Amino acid sequence: MAPFLAYEDKGPETHRVPLVLVHGHPFDRTMWAPQLDRFPGTRRVVAPDLRGYGASPTTPAVADFSAFARDVEALLDELAVESFVLAGLSMGGQIVMDCYRLFPGRVRGLVLADTFPSAETPEGVRTRDAMADRLLAEGMGGYADEVLERMVAPYASAEVKAHVHGMMTATAPEGAAAALRARARRPDYTALLPRVSAPALVVVGADDTFTPVSDARAMHAALPDAQLRVIEGAAHLPNLERPEEFDRALEEFLARVDARQPSHAPPRL
Repeated sequence: MAPFLAYEDKGPETHRVPLVLVHGHPFDRTMWAPQLDRFPGTRRVVAPDLRGYGASPTTPAVADFSAFARDVEALLDELAVESFVLAGLSMGGQIVMDCYRLFPGRVRGLVLADTFPSAETPEGVRTRDAMADRLLAEGMGGYADEVLERMVAPYASAEVKAHVHGMMTATAPEGAAAALRARARRPDYTALLPRVSAPALVVVGADDTFTPVSDARAMHAALPDAQLRVIEGAAHLPNLERPEEFDRALEEFLARVDARQPSHAPPRL
């Protein structure tokens, strides 16, 4: 049984496909604040705090990366959300790919933002494990200070920087460390991408140094039915740094997914 996740569940039940938003590391569901403000006006939107993040429990700690996807599936079962568009950023994008690996029949569309599909290298495993040890020993503050101006561009607004730094420092080191170790041992999703039958939107900040534009272009080329949007004036969190541009791309994609859904038959007389 998955732990009870904290979550937002906003917006009306309509003929439009629900949108599920999966945050990255080391953030929480408020990472999606602009989207949680805009999109529930037209459709149901669900945004969980992943296990170990935000207001969700840190125990039992995630040990296998697929546990994140199973938690999302269990929450959507509990909320009776049968099919949906899944959007994830960074680690959230990898969780979205794992969701598609595990329950593809429920996924009507994928949004992969500032992420990449390949498994970790041996050096990457050592780096993530070492960072997990550091976070447990030192807490989140030093790490947050160091990476802030890679998470968002140095020229991002003070408000965005404060929000991102606040999310990182509020994250429990135990949850972040467990996620780092599980993520270091995640599957390789490279071979999955050419088999994705759902439409996809690949988004990346033009100045992202964690997951550069070249990674996004490679994913776009591998997916059978995908669009690519490069957001100028943004780094790793374009949904926060340039929400109008991000939301415009997402809105166009959702309209495309909605148009593919079977029309509702009229009620019987």
